[in-house]
Amino acid sequence: MNRTHNNGELRIEHVGEHVELIGWVSKKRNLGSLVFIDLRDRYGLTQIVCGEEFEEQVREIKNEYIIQVSGNVVERSSKNPKMPTGDIEIETKKIEVINKAELTPMIVADETDALEETRMQYRYLDLRRPVMQKNIMTRAKITRSIREYLDNHDFIDIETPYLNKSTPEGARDFLVPSRVHNGSFYALPQSPQLFKQLLMVSGFERYYQIARCFRDEDLRADRQPEFTQVDVEMSFMSTDQIIRVGEEMVAKVMKDVKDIDLKLPLPRMTWHEAMEKYGIDKPDTRFGLELVNLNEVVSDVDFAVFKNALDHNGYVKGINIKGQADQFSRKKIDQLTDIVKTYKAKGLAWLKVNDNGVQGPIAKFFNEEQMQRLLKAMDAKVHDLLVFVSDTHYEVVCDSLAALRNYLGKELKLYDPHTFDFLWVTDFPMFEYDEETQRYYAKHHPFTRPKDSDIDKIENDPAHCLADAYDIVLNGFELGGGSQRIYEQDLQERAFKALGFTQERIESQFGWFVDAFKYGTPPHGGFALGLDRLAMLLCECDSLRDVIAFPKNTTSTCPMSKAPSPVDQLQLDDLGIEVKEDE
Repeated sequence: MNRTHNNGELRIEHVGEHVELIGWVSKKRNLGSLVFIDLRDRYGLTQIVCGEEFEEQVREIKNEYIIQVSGNVVERSSKNPKMPTGDIEIETKKIEVINKAELTPMIVADETDALEETRMQYRYLDLRRPVMQKNIMTRAKITRSIREYLDNHDFIDIETPYLNKSTPEGARDFLVPSRVHNGSFYALPQSPQLFKQLLMVSGFERYYQIARCFRDEDLRADRQPEFTQVDVEMSFMSTDQIIRVGEEMVAKVMKDVKDIDLKLPLPRMTWHEAMEKYGIDKPDTRFGLELVNLNEVVSDVDFAVFKNALDHNGYVKGINIKGQADQFSRKKIDQLTDIVKTYKAKGLAWLKVNDNGVQGPIAKFFNEEQMQRLLKAMDAKVHDLLVFVSDTHYEVVCDSLAALRNYLGKELKLYDPHTFDFLWVTDFPMFEYDEETQRYYAKHHPFTRPKDSDIDKIENDPAHCLADAYDIVLNGFELGGGSQRIYEQDLQERAFKALGFTQERIESQFGWFVDAFKYGTPPHGGFALGLDRLAMLLCECDSLRDVIAFPKNTTSTCPMSKAPSPVDQLQLDDLGIEVKEDE
């Protein structure tokens, strides 16, 4: 099985050469005296022409057969400018079937009729599709670019363990039972966080890893139970220096993969600014529709919904949907209302600015002076649609309007989907309070360092304590983030205490880790980027599953291998495990 060229390689300058090609039959067209075959491999397509002398041999050939062809490169009389090889074709001298194929359960082409479940069940066929091969190869190109940058900047690639100690804080762990230590379990790593910090204690100074991570959580389009992150940690670096490494690495990827020159430094925005303007800490900055805080503007307006929120220290925010007053019927506004209700908002108030004035259900609650004040605050002009959400909870107002904003940005085509807007979000809260459990949780993780100016707030004012943390955001997706880490033992103890950890719990879960802080821990920090998510965005896909070779579906199962599956009783007995049947 010799081949002289791949199927995406031949051009007009190769005319007259004798070549040997091999690949899958993508399409066969019988025109009577001539049969045309599109031959496919990972590099592309080449058209093969078979004359009458091959009629018997070619008759049995079907799609997805693997064939080998010998012939001469000739210029096509009818060129195809959409194919890189569209100027030439192969005049067949010899053809041989290498392997046959049954009728496939799906169309193996960029445009396929298969549902996603079928695509995943026959993933090996789905991955033959050129669009999928392009995605997987783009992902490999991203990984190669990242490694080149980090290798060239003195970082050391170090693997960390997959079988770890369970630290149940945050997402659920995947547990692995130990046969040797009956009744004990390993946990698969949610991230290499503790080990990469220990590598800083070990004096390596610059570490990285393309790390597999595992979280037992509910899935969605941009989440998988097993995922890959680019994990980076460094010692003796300021926050600005760490951010610089991160954005230089991303800039190299964008140049290598998309031939886009990113302007550095990337924009930065504080967490508070992001929440105020966009209602979310991962804002899509490709379009406007910024949120407007209206607490003072409507403080004297006699509208019960607004008054109730403000009387209980709540919030009123609005969005000006520019030029859309005439485009949104009552029915379409009701659809917008359904969106905000999904995020616990009680409703959506609205006004239309028309040539005849301001109209809408809440217009009657404003006097002339109040209305003019509102229009000025909202920068409202004729034909604008103004929408409002109010609630006693800041998160409800922000979450609902952020979701509405993202929906409108896409629905109204307010941005070019082929653009890439990066930014850093900085100065996150150190803690977040959970009403249900009546305690504080770490916004990122318990080892995040507070900003130097806020260290005393750990005990005195945890609600307003800011972390020296930063996220990198692309087109409304959190690509990843990081922070400076706590490296002093006493400060780590204070942080644990603020999170409600008892000394017994600290010793049980993290004793092996915090003990290392006794022996000269350097100041250190780092970041992690989601490789799957970065690949999804650069390939302009809607789902992580389109950039992962063998992903899980939305129920965390693999339709192809049927994992997870029961195991036999002998295996369970070895592990000392009894399976409890669902009642």
